[in-house]
Amino acid sequence: MKPFFATAALIATTAAAFAQEEMICMSTSEAEAALIDWYGETPVAGDATEGHMIWAAGIGQSWTLLSYEPDGTSCTLAYGDNWSPQTHGDAMVAELVDASRTQG
Repeated sequence: MKPFFATAALIATTAAAFAQEEMICMSTSEAEAALIDWYGETPVAGDATEGHMIWAAGIGQSWTLLSYEPDGTSCTLAYGDNWSPQTHGDAMVAELVDASRTQG
């Protein structure tokens, strides 16, 4: 699990947003723990009960869009740097989810 997030961090530093061609999934508890422990991210937009949530470390920091699956797993759909609550949020969740569906 840790190598994935290390790779994701490297990729995220080279692109403002990166929609993965291959979805990486793991248990929701592992995904959330990794975002909290390794990146200092917390939920900022979306609704896990509706299936998607953006986690961010703070203004100008990293962000991750998680998809919450009914089987207890979560998948990283997109991630990037330079989080800004003024330009991101629930509208960004919808836009990224739509983009991930058209790529998949």
